Amino acid sequence: MSRAKQCPEPEHRPEGGESGPSGLMDLLGVAAVLLEADGRIDMWSPQAEELFGYARGEAVGQYAAPLLLHPEHQEAAIRLFAEVMETGRGWAGAFPVRHRDGSTRMVEFRNMRLTDNIGDHYALGLATDRSTLRQVERDVALSTRLITQAPIGLSVLDTDLRYVVVNPALASMHGVPEADHVGRTFREVLSGPRFLVAEAAMRKVLETGVPVVDEQVVGRTLADPDRDHAWAVSFYRLEDHHGQPLGLATVVVDVTDRYETARKADRAQQRLRLVANGSARIGTTLEVERTAQELADVLVPDLADLAAVDLLDSVLQTGRTDVGEGPAMFRALAVKTAYPTDAAQAIVPPGRLTVYHADHPASHCIRTRRPQLVTHLDSSDLARIAAGPEAARLLARAGVHTDMAVPLIARGQVIGVMGLARARNPLPFDEDDLTLACELAASAALSIDNAVLHQHIRSAAETLQRSLLPQLSPCHPGLEVAARYRPAQAFSEVGGDWYDVIPLDGDRTALTVGDVMGSGIPAATAMGRLRTATSTLADLDLDPARILTHLDKIIRGLEPYIATCVYAVYDPHHCRLHVASAGHLPPVLVRDGRPPELLDLPTGIPLGVGGVPFEATTLDLRPGDQLVLYTDGLVETRNDPIDERLDDLLRQLSPPFRSAEETCDRLLRRLRHPADHDDVALLIARALPLATACGT
Repeated sequence: MSRAKQCPEPEHRPEGGESGPSGLMDLLGVAAVLLEADGRIDMWSPQAEELFGYARGEAVGQYAAPLLLHPEHQEAAIRLFAEVMETGRGWAGAFPVRHRDGSTRMVEFRNMRLTDNIGDHYALGLATDRSTLRQVERDVALSTRLITQAPIGLSVLDTDLRYVVVNPALASMHGVPEADHVGRTFREVLSGPRFLVAEAAMRKVLETGVPVVDEQVVGRTLADPDRDHAWAVSFYRLEDHHGQPLGLATVVVDVTDRYETARKADRAQQRLRLVANGSARIGTTLEVERTAQELADVLVPDLADLAAVDLLDSVLQTGRTDVGEGPAMFRALAVKTAYPTDAAQAIVPPGRLTVYHADHPASHCIRTRRPQLVTHLDSSDLARIAAGPEAARLLARAGVHTDMAVPLIARGQVIGVMGLARARNPLPFDEDDLTLACELAASAALSIDNAVLHQHIRSAAETLQRSLLPQLSPCHPGLEVAARYRPAQAFSEVGGDWYDVIPLDGDRTALTVGDVMGSGIPAATAMGRLRTATSTLADLDLDPARILTHLDKIIRGLEPYIATCVYAVYDPHHCRLHVASAGHLPPVLVRDGRPPELLDLPTGIPLGVGGVPFEATTLDLRPGDQLVLYTDGLVETRNDPIDERLDDLLRQLSPPFRSAEETCDRLLRRLRHPADHDDVALLIARALPLATACGT
């Protein structure tokens, strides 16, 4: 007989109201049927209505076997039911069930005996469609194998980012066993600072539900603590059927090989850019120190944190690399650091001479002609690469951890050494860095050697130039004379400018300034021959125009040279000046109480052109007047019109200084630029009363 059952009310209801399916039981649609001891249906769940097709009113009170089973299956089912009720042992298995629509379905059962508080027995049957159950079992099995056998890292974390499930691949990546993941937070497993960004991304995914796909994370784990690895990670939020967050799923793929390939490609491009940068920036001038500094500027900070360039002093002094007996002597040319550091104090400053000990990398490079690379420096290495104990202490304090020295080899000879180090940059130098440094050193060494060679040629030319210029006496009859010669600075070049003051009979004085077009030793030699010819011709007491005519013939024999020249003769007894010009800039006449003026002379043609006669002009030059003769290097520039520069010359001469020496210094100081590309000859003569002593 059926008895109504009263279900107790729970003391505490779970939070929330009625909800739809949210668990595995609901997914399976598990039906619950309660049978009395005689086999009649006492309780019938909504899922049972869906599974078997009978409404509760149609099922409750009916015998289960005739209602749900075909006749041929009823006997076996009744026997199993009796066994469960008698023994209390449950039964599980599949049984064919007749649906209300007449079809037959295989249903998976779990049957068990229940006993109430007065000792009466009941049978509880839990049932689900067998095909649905098998599908879920297959899905679970597939998911389990997918997770455990996948070569990519998979995990599930709860809303506090604690690991719930980790597959073997991810455990291997982390270097932490699977069991040791469970219950620990993401940051407890991966504590490195580089994983902070990944943690923030996870929390954002949990908050917003927007997945993160294929983001790259680089760091180190316990699996390989000494090497960076890269992973492509994806995060997505796990939700229940109502959209409530359950946790987070992660998919992790090790892409270290791809990362390393990309890094190598990027470094190769950086190296190409550095080589191109070096080609453009190193060797822009023929100045040794500047070229060395250009090399250091290219190296820092793109390749090194610190760089120093030293040259053998013998190369600078004699052009030869033979250091003779004993250790090599170096002159520091350039130093560059990427940031202020104590290590800068450990490097020999530019301009200073030094001798390194025999084990120093610079000494090694000179002896062996080979570079030296120290990937990781220890205390003994620091002592070896430093100039002394104090320098080693400074390098250690600055954090210098890797070093290389590269010989500067030009035309088959070692001319110096380039030293590089890293401190703040954590990456050690490698063979690729050494190859790049050697390539830059080879190019820079040739530029430095060219600058050294040019410096020696310039020095020889300047020595020759000065030896060919006269040693002037400041006093001549009725004249105070001052002269200057300045070589070009921008390219360390010596030209063919000259001046001369030649005593003549009758207290007269010849004044001349000229410019042989060209530069270097050949131009200086041609200038010397022309000056000698001028001095010889002056003794013949010829008119200035005749002097220029003879010089024109002489220089035509010195092809391919041509020259400009102004030649003047001053007679103090008559205060007269006779002057002629061969294509030269006009002299300036400065008279007391009057503005300076450019002399309006027949310009003539340069010496060496020929075919056009020269003309002389006569004018007064009275005591107190000044005559200024100069070459084009004083006034010509690449950027200013010559008329503006000549006007500037006139302004600098107004008002005039009393002393010719003071006037020379003033003009050079105000008109001459240190980087001008031409040399300068300047000659100033101030007329004095014939009986007045010079300088009074």
